[in-house]
Parts: sequence; structure tokens; C-alpha cells
Amino acid sequence: MPEDTAQLIALTLACSVPVVLIGALILRATSNRSLTTSMAVLVLIPTLSSLAGIIGVSGLMFTHELQRTAVVLAVVAAVTVPAAILLGREQARKTVWEKQIREQERAAEQSRRELVAWVSHDLRTPLAGIRAMAEALTDGVVSGRDVARYAEQIGSETNRLSHMVDDLFEMSKINAGALRLELEPVDLRELIDEVLAANRPTAARAQVGLRAEQPEERLVVAASDHAMARVLTNLVSNAIAHTPPGGEIAISAGAEDGLAWARVDDNGPGIAEADLPRIFEVAYRGTSARSPVAGDGVPTGSGMGLAIAAGLMQAHQGDISAENREQGCRFEVRLPLSQQPLPGAAVPRG
Repeated sequence: MPEDTAQLIALTLACSVPVVLIGALILRATSNRSLTTSMAVLVLIPTLSSLAGIIGVSGLMFTHELQRTAVVLAVVAAVTVPAAILLGREQARKTVWEKQIREQERAAEQSRRELVAWVSHDLRTPLAGIRAMAEALTDGVVSGRDVARYAEQIGSETNRLSHMVDDLFEMSKINAGALRLELEPVDLRELIDEVLAANRPTAARAQVGLRAEQPEERLVVAASDHAMARVLTNLVSNAIAHTPPGGEIAISAGAEDGLAWARVDDNGPGIAEADLPRIFEVAYRGTSARSPVAGDGVPTGSGMGLAIAAGLMQAHQGDISAENREQGCRFEVRLPLSQQPLPGAAVPRG
């Protein structure tokens, strides 16, 4: 056993450093494996290196004192390894949770900035038109039939502005997580029939055909009929806005693998591949090919229809997707089939 302090330090390092290096190599080799393995190696490295240093200093003489030291280190390892694994897992979960929170905060901040930009642009457009026409009426610039035309245009712009504000309010509830839906058994086919009937006049004015393809059997899902009707209406309205005159829109439904689905297919210009990942973002209209304009050159709608549809589907624990077809594009929603019977439906007797 060395008596000199310098020799003692040198011998301790000579015995413990190789153990640390071996542990580092093992840790590097197992870095892609479970957190349990990594934490166990991290805790055992100082324990085993201490034991190796003590054995080296003792001159490899396994005395009674060395045995006692080895027992103490073994007990310490038995206590610290499980504790380190549990604490490491908790810390890892906390780190992942904090990372997710930061990502959500960044996404929310980006959404708020985009929403503010949308409000500053799109809401100003109808307001500017209303102000100009109101000033013309007040100053007596228009007269006769033009007065009625201006009044009608002011009413139309006011209605459009009201719809934008309604969409903004609903989108804010979705983003804040304050949207609460009362789910009940609903036949998806009946919702499609209602949406089809409600949108036929709009499609006729746009000179676009509108048809439905539905199965004979019921497609019962747990949903809010109002919210799901809003989802389908937004998808159909979007398809009408992007389908050229003479085109056709098909609404179809079906079920597979325990899921009910509804699709809205149009034969418009399709969606640019660069726009597909962002098509459900707030106020995102994409390229000019997917940016409809009214007769006065003002973009139609609020730009939030697809974002609202995506938020409502998320509240239903369902999915929504968009893809291009050979001609046009397809929007699809999916919901789990419900095992509950429809209200008032006859229950088969056993």
C-alpha cells in the first residue's frame, strides 16, 4: 500500500480512470436505447470507479476492511440505481412536457400574429367599402336607383363582416380550448342531406353541380349535429368557391375499419403541394389558384372555414385531411362509428 500522497493519487487515478472510460464507452454504445440503461450506467460509473480505486490502493489485498467497503458500495449502488432511474424518468417527462409547452406557445403566438394580420387586412376591406358608400349617400353624391343599390351593397358587406366576426369568435374558442360539444348519436347521411339542401342555391348561382353518393345503411357517429353540419358546410362552401362554372362537387360517405368517413370532391384547380401542409391554418388561402375572389375582386369568406373545420374535428376526436386528385382535390373527415342507437330508433329484441 503506497504511503506517499502523490503515489496514492496516481494509483487511484490509474485504477479508477479506466473504469470511467469503459463506462463512457458503454454509455455511448447504449445512448440510443432505453433511458433506464443510461441512468443505470451513469450511477454505476462512480460507484465502480471508487471500488476500483480502493482495490488498487489496497494492493489487491482483500482484507476485512476492503470487504466492508465493498459491501457499503454495493448497498449504495442498490439504493441509488433505482432512485436515479425513477428520478431520471421523471426529469425526462418534465423536459419533454416543457418542450411541448414551449412549442405550443410558439405555435399559439404565431397563430395570434397571423390572426392579427388577418384582422388588420380582411376586416378593413368591407369596412372601407361600407364607409365609402355611406359617405356617398350622406353627401348626396348618388340618387335615384343608385341609392337602393348602395343600400343593398352596404347590407351585403355588413352581412359578410358579421360572418367574419362570427368565424373569428368561434376560432378564438377553439384556440382557447373553450369549445365544449354535446355529443349524441347522429346519422352522418342525414347531415349530408341537410348540407346538400342548404348549399344547392349557392352552387346553382355559381353554376356548379352538387350531388351525393351515400350507402343504404346508417352511419351512426357520436357527434354534435350542429358542429358536424358546420364542418361539412365549410368543406362544401370551400369546394364551391374553387370549382369553375360547369364543374361538379360530389359528397360521398361510407365506413371502414370501425370509422365513418365523408368526402367532398371537386374538379377545381387542386391545391399546390407547398400549400397542403398549411391548408388548415387560420386565414391561410395559399396561392392565387386557391384564392377565390368575388366580382369586385375582394376575397370571399373569412379565410377561416377550413381552420374551423379542423378545430371542430379535433373536438370530435376525429380526423380531417386534404389531398389532390387527378382532377381537383378531396377533403375527407373521419369519425369512429357509434355503438349507441339513434334516438327513437327501434331496438331489436333478443
